[in-house]
Parts: sequence; structure tokens; C-alpha cells
Amino acid sequence: MDFLTAADGTRLAHHRRGDGPPLLCVPGGPLRDSAYLGGLGGLDAYRELRLLDLRGTGGSDRPLDPQSYRCDRQVDDVESLRRASGLERVDLLAHSAGAEIAVQYVLRRPDRVARLVLLTPSAASLGFADDFPARRRAYKRRSGPQWYPSAHAALERIAAGEAEGEDWAAVRPFTYGRWDSAAREHAARSAQERNQEGASHYYAPEAFDPPAARAALRDFTGQVLVVAGELDGGPTPERAAEIASAFPRGRAVVLPGAAHFPWLDDAERFTAAVNGFLRLR
Repeated sequence: MDFLTAADGTRLAHHRRGDGPPLLCVPGGPLRDSAYLGGLGGLDAYRELRLLDLRGTGGSDRPLDPQSYRCDRQVDDVESLRRASGLERVDLLAHSAGAEIAVQYVLRRPDRVARLVLLTPSAASLGFADDFPARRRAYKRRSGPQWYPSAHAALERIAAGEAEGEDWAAVRPFTYGRWDSAAREHAARSAQERNQEGASHYYAPEAFDPPAARAALRDFTGQVLVVAGELDGGPTPERAAEIASAFPRGRAVVLPGAAHFPWLDDAERFTAAVNGFLRLR
């Protein structure tokens, strides 16, 4: 574990894992310890992953100002990691909610990003709100397993704003392509790895200006890959294609049988898709 000092004085931890050209990695959650990314399904055999523990997670300190948990305020932390890594331009990967930080980093420092990988991203920064009807349709296709009835009931309570304490855990099987022992173990660590206090500030409405963001991205020359899971409800493959279309050189790939954590569902296919993209010139 290495440390750097952010622009506001907060000490942040970051980890190096694997061999090859550096790949800066921003976790999701929002605000989940980067440990959940692991070696990204074996991608660390081809790239040196530089995994940032976002403020208040993992080995990183909690900031003095809780408002600095806002996703737009954490763009400077990625820039601090770039500088600490001694890189002029970076390949940047972000998962889920971490995509909000990565997209806003591109908006603020487009000249610093060569390639951008967005894994099953959220994209409020670009004006894409959670599409619950699409999520419901995606999850309905998975009605066979024994866990489905309780997960579906919990999902409906969440949608109605009537969530109970265990409902968030009950819907976790939807986020994995296979609800096997590895998925259950990965999911069980979620609560202890996530900074719940910080997450409440992450999506502050003031963090976003989607029309300005989409207009600015028209001039971005970097290559962008949006990775979607065939079974994911957020984003669905259709929404992933829309997100990719916001970038001039964006494209989407859909991994069969995968959901929100595609490197766990099909490590070989995931690694081939992402590493193949990162090798493009």
C-alpha cells in the first residue's frame, strides 16, 4: 500500500497489483474499498492496476469536510494519483458509481486520458438516471432461481421507497451472473467495505450539469469502452450503448451471462475484451 496527499490535505491510499503498463482504477459502491475489485478477473496479468481507495474507504483517511465526498469533488484525487504515478497521460478504468468520477475527470482534464473503460457504469453526469422499468424487465428474465421471489419483493419495496433493513441484501443476487458461493462471499463484504456516510453525499445534485457535460465531450478524442453485463439491470445493455454514444470514440460491449461484476462472472471473456481494447492504438 502506498499513500499520497490530496489537494485538500486528505491522505489517500492506493495499491499496485500486477505487471504491465499502468491502469488507474476507480472503485464504485459508491465509496467501496478498492479491495472488491481484486485483480479484475486476471487483468492484472497484463496491466499494473493502480487501485485508488477513495476518501474514507480502505486505507484512505476520512476528510474533514464531508462535502468532499461528492463525486465531482473527488476528481482532484484522481489527478493526485496521476501525478504520484508520474504519468503524462493515463488509461483509466472505473466501475459502477466510480464512473461518475472518471467521466468528470475526462471533462476537466481531457488531455490526460488516452483510454477510458467504464464497467457497468452509472452515468448521472451525462443525464442518465436509473431506469427502474428497464431494471425490472431485465431482472424479470431471471425468475427461475429460488432466490428470485424474495429478491423481487425487496426490489419492489425499494422502488416504492418502503425498503426494510434487509431489502438491500436481498436484491444482491441480481447483481451477479451466478449466485454461487464466490458471489455470496463477495456480496457479504459489501457493507463493511462501503462508507455509508460518504455515500450519502456522493450524488449531490450540485455535482452534475449533464447538458454541459455532453456538449464538452464532443471534443474528447480519447477512446472509450463501456462494458455491460447481459443480465445487468443498471445499466442494461441498451443503456450502456447510449452511454457509449455520448463519446465520439465510444463503443459498448455486452458480456453474455454477466451482470454488474462481469470480471467475476466470466473472467476470461472480460479480460479479453478489456485488454484487447487497451491494446488498441
